[in-house]
Amino acid sequence: MKLLDYLRKPAVAAALGAVIGLVLGLIWAWMIQPVVWKDVPPAQMGTAYQVNYLRMAVDSYSVRPDDALALQRYQALGTAGPTALATVKMNPGNLDSKAIQAFANLVQEASNELTPTPTAISGQTPAKTGSSTSIVIILVAVVLFALVGYGIFRYLIPFFRNTHSAEPTAATRARDITNQTEKTDYESMGQEPPISQFVTTYVLGDDLFDDSFSIDSPSGEFLGECGIGISETIGVGDPKKVQAFEVWLFDKNDIQTVTKVLMSAHAFNDVATYQRLQAKGEPFMVERDKQVVLETAALQLVATVSDAEYGQGALPEQSYFDRLTLEIAVWPKAVPPVQQ
Repeated sequence: MKLLDYLRKPAVAAALGAVIGLVLGLIWAWMIQPVVWKDVPPAQMGTAYQVNYLRMAVDSYSVRPDDALALQRYQALGTAGPTALATVKMNPGNLDSKAIQAFANLVQEASNELTPTPTAISGQTPAKTGSSTSIVIILVAVVLFALVGYGIFRYLIPFFRNTHSAEPTAATRARDITNQTEKTDYESMGQEPPISQFVTTYVLGDDLFDDSFSIDSPSGEFLGECGIGISETIGVGDPKKVQAFEVWLFDKNDIQTVTKVLMSAHAFNDVATYQRLQAKGEPFMVERDKQVVLETAALQLVATVSDAEYGQGALPEQSYFDRLTLEIAVWPKAVPPVQQ
C-alpha cells in the first residue's frame, strides 16, 4: 500500500490534521500574533518590573505615609514581595534608606499579624503567577503532542512494516526471473543473430500480465512489434488462473497481426477449450524448450519456452500456470527476388 493511499484513511487523516492544526496554532499564538499583556497585576510582572514597582511604592509611602495603601501595594506582589523588598534594600538607588526601613518595618509588623487576602489594585483581580500559567500551557501542549503522535504511530507502523517486510509482488518476482534468465547465444550456434531478442515471464498473481516489445532494424528503423498476453483463464476467484496465452507478431509491411495460442496440457486436451481458443490462433501445448514460429511478410519470430510450471490446487491437474518464461527472437526474412 502506498503512503498516499494510507493517508486517505479517515482516522489517519484526522490524526494528521490534528497535529498540523496544533502546530500551526502554537506558531500563530506564540510567534505571529502572540498574546499582549495589558494592565498586568504586579504578581505577574517580570522581576525587574516588580522591583521598580516596589521602589515607587516605597517612594510614595515616604511622601504620604498611608499604612493601609502601602501594605496593599506590597501584598499585590504576592510571593514575590519579600524578594523584591530585599533587592530594594540592597540597591536603594535614589531612595532614602530611612524610607526603605520604614516601609520594611510596616511590612514586618503586618506579617506578625493575621495577613488579609491581597486585594486587587485599581479593580484588578487577585494576582496569579505567570510562571504557573506558562507551565500549564507547556504541559498541555506536550500531552497533546504525545497523544496525537502515538495515534499516528499506531496507524502508520503497519504501513512501514508492510513496506519493508512484505513479500514482493508477482510482477516483481517475474521481473527477477526474467533478469536471471540467460538468452540463447544463436551466434555461437552458428546461426545469424536475431535483430531483436527478449525474455518475458509470467508469475501467478500478475493478473494484468501483457508484455509487448518494439522490433527495430540495426539502423533503428521501426519494423513492427511483438508480445504475449493472457488469452483465457479457468475457474473463479483471485488470483486469476491462466490456462492460455496469446503470442503475437505485428509487421508494419503486413496487413494483419499473426497470433498463436500457448495452452496448458488440460486446455489443449479439452475439446471444447481447444476449439474455442483455436479461433484466436493456432494452438500449441506448452512444453519446456518447445519452439513456436510466427511469420509475416518480412519477419520471422521464434518463441521458446525457457521454463514452465503448473499451479497446484482444486482445479484439474496441469490446467493453469504458476510460472511461464518465454524467450522471443526475431529475424528479418530474406526479400524474394523481383519477378521479371
